[in-house]
Amino acid sequence: MTFVVASLSAREVSRRWVALALVVALPFWFYLVRRDLAGQSTRMLTLGIGWAVSTLTLFVVNASRGVDPRLRLTGASTASIIGGRLLAMTGVGLSVALGYWLLVGIDQDLLHWWAAGLMMAVTALVAAPLGSLIGAVLPRELEGALALLSVCAVQMLANPDGTIAKLMPFWSAREIGTYAVDGGSSDLVWRGLGHAALVWLLCAGGTLAIFRWRLRLARYPEP
Repeated sequence: MTFVVASLSAREVSRRWVALALVVALPFWFYLVRRDLAGQSTRMLTLGIGWAVSTLTLFVVNASRGVDPRLRLTGASTASIIGGRLLAMTGVGLSVALGYWLLVGIDQDLLHWWAAGLMMAVTALVAAPLGSLIGAVLPRELEGALALLSVCAVQMLANPDGTIAKLMPFWSAREIGTYAVDGGSSDLVWRGLGHAALVWLLCAGGTLAIFRWRLRLARYPEP
């Protein structure tokens, strides 16, 4: 059932091809504005990937609100519904990240090119459950998109060494990005991976808890 839900989610994304094209192209504009600065352009591009993937996931979650109860009635578990959707959107996110990683490798001279790819992949992995959680909390697309935009804006403007930046979901991209661009200790990579794993667990767990309550089946007493 997980793969059935993943297929349905991928089909929903493909139907909205105009929105898909606009959202996928958005990180490129982030990158183009700072193309002359390798570090800033790569970080901005990665943040754009995070916003794009989380927004796409938000759209899919909201579009599936009428389908999820029917899937539950057919015997699908809440975990398989959430897992299938995250599987599909993570696949989309990793595909976007791969394309932009190749672009950066051709167009920029980074100290650790592989770390830039890791940064983008980790951001895509975190973005899917983040968009899913926002979609679970905020049922309308406009409010959800504005919430995600606010998160990315704070992430972009916050002091990377401050407490606020560390509480943001994409702080892992800053840590791994610092190693990719400037080098330094590999502890930056491990700190970024640890932060990303924690955010993924919190967002995926929060989404699962909300939908488990929302999609619970009514149990009637036996006659």
